[in-house]
This record gives sequence, C-alpha cells and structure tokens, in this order.
Amino acid sequence: MLDLIKIFGRNPSKVISLVKQGIPKQEIFERTKQTVGLYNVNFDVYEGETFVLMGLSGSGKSTLLRCLNRLIEPSDGRILIDGKDIATMDDTELRETRRKKVSMVFQSFALLPHRTVIDNVAFGLEIQNISKEERYIKAEEAIAKVGLKGHGSSKISQLSGGMQQRVGLARALATDPDILLMDEAFSALDPLIRTEMQDELLALQSKLRKTIVFVSHDLDEALKLGNRIAIMKDGVIVQIGTAEEILTNPADDYVSGFIAGVDRTKILTAENVMKRPEPVVSINSGLSVAMRLMKKHGISSIFVVDREKKIKGLLLIEDAVQAVRENRTLHDALITDIPFVAPDLPVKDIIPMASDSKFPLAVINDSNKLMGVIVRGSILGALQ
Repeated sequence: MLDLIKIFGRNPSKVISLVKQGIPKQEIFERTKQTVGLYNVNFDVYEGETFVLMGLSGSGKSTLLRCLNRLIEPSDGRILIDGKDIATMDDTELRETRRKKVSMVFQSFALLPHRTVIDNVAFGLEIQNISKEERYIKAEEAIAKVGLKGHGSSKISQLSGGMQQRVGLARALATDPDILLMDEAFSALDPLIRTEMQDELLALQSKLRKTIVFVSHDLDEALKLGNRIAIMKDGVIVQIGTAEEILTNPADDYVSGFIAGVDRTKILTAENVMKRPEPVVSINSGLSVAMRLMKKHGISSIFVVDREKKIKGLLLIEDAVQAVRENRTLHDALITDIPFVAPDLPVKDIIPMASDSKFPLAVINDSNKLMGVIVRGSILGALQ
C-alpha cells in the first residue's frame, strides 16, 4: 500500500494535490467542502498473517479495506498484490483478481436467501464457470472446514446468525483465495457466538495460513486475532505493531487512550515479562562456583543447566551451604521438581502460579532450553 488517498467529493483531483502538500484534513474540508477518507496511507501486509485494521467509527478502516479490492475506488496511490497494482487494473484483470486471489466476508453475511447453504458456498465457483460436480466438491470441503458438515442442503433461513456467518466464511474459502478481506465480520453476532467465531478463525488460520485483512472496532478482538494491528484515526494510520508493541509502547496519547482499560494479563505472555536467565550455573560446575555466582549477584537461588542450556534444576543457597557441610555434590543439592512455563503462556495463567510458588518460574521452550526467569516483580513491572 503506497500513498493511498481517497477523496469523497466532486473534484478529487483538486484535493489530492492539497493532501500531497500536507494540508490538514479539516483545512481541506473547509477550503473545498470535500472529505478526505484516506490520507496518504502506507503499510505492508505479510503473507500468511492476520492484519487488523481498527479505529473508532469514521476512522477510515472500512473504506481502506474496500479499496483493497476496489469496491471503493481509490483516488490516488498504489495497491500492490504480488507486484501488480490493483488500482490500475482494467475491468477484466480486476474481475479475475477478485475471483481467484481476493475474497471478502461481510458484516451482514450477504448470503442469497433463496439458495441452499451449498449453493451459497459454491456461488463464487459458479461465476468462474466451474462444473457443478467440481464446485460442489470444493464447496463441501469449505463447509466442513467451518464446522457445518451436513448442513449443505439447509436453507439460509434455518440457520442461526453464527451459522450464517460460517457460510459466508466458507464461501470466501471455497475459491481458495490468497487473501481474505473481513469487514467487521463478527460484530453483528451475540458475544458468545462472536467468541466462538474468533476461535474458529484462529483454528482455521493455523491450518490454512491465509493472508487476512480484518476490520474491527473492538480492541479485544483485534488483540486476540491480529499478528499485527493498525490503529486508524481520521483516515490516517497512527500506529502499526503487534499487540505487545502497542500495549507497551503506544505511539501517542490517542493510542494510549484507545488501549486504556485493556486487561494486559490476557495479552502479555511469559516471554513479555520474563527476565534474562542470568546468571546460571553449569551442571558440571561445583557448589563453590554456584555459591560465588549467587553472592556476586545478590540472589538466593540459581538455575542449573547443561551445555545446551537445557534446564536441570534449581539450587538454593541454603541447600548449597548444607551440601558443602555434608561433603555432598551439586547434583545432590539440586531441586528438580520446579515450576516452569512455556513462553507463550498468558500472564493471567502465570499469576496464580507465581503466587503459589516458593521459587522463580523458569520459562522453557519445547527443547527444554531455559529462555528466561519470572519473578513476581517482573510481572508487576510489565503490567505497570
């Protein structure tokens, strides 16, 4: 997305030059009575990621999404898909791109009420002139992916709102597009069904790895779904980042106000609150080395690892002293039954563990390698 501009008015070309001069949006409106919907928008979406556009009503997020497939015509700028500028495509190229590369899921479902589920899902394939037998096979596969197997012959009117949205999602998936555009796709659903659909989308994305651009006005939804989030205000992207980056380093007061009240314990993970695992002591070292490190760093316990930094246990200073008195080894004094967490575990699940544990929490990866250490103070510091 390069310098994308959208003007709503009778003479957009007059306004484009003002935008490129950096004239503020409000001043442009006062001078021309035309509205700047998008103001020099620039961003990239990476293959296989879920990129969330969010902001308050009127921020430009839905306008931006609909420019991506030219349901709304951009006034200026470039929209590159696989190196080709969709903004300059003729009708034939645009039609082909919409059929094969980009699908859209709407807030209002946009289903055909006189058709069955399978005929709704197969609609995009029908437009592509694919045979009935083949499109039904692909439609059934898409229906199964969204958890509606066995409902192909049902009428749309027989389905709940959540099921209808699943049909919309299946229709978008049936053509196997590279890119999914989702315009507040779950906002019309009841809270419980909305949560279920969010979970369904996350599960599907883990398998299919589609490139998804998702519009939402709900910050919790954006934080849950997005690999990265773009926060918009008045047609401008104010900040782009991961959930953690936006929560911990908001770009300005607008973003700070936007994220105020967010339950950070649901978003931040062990990896965000852990400290570097320093110092550690090798399992092949002696008790004297371990005790010297603890004294030097002013700590009362130390994690013990092997040569590959895989965790072997925890050594307490009092156990080390006792072992020296009794002429025992580091192996003898080691506590092996210690609490540990995965790096992606949410802080909300870590807090009770940290409260109940006498020891620091070890953060380890799938290979049992020590990545970090969590103490109560590091959790409080991150949340503040």
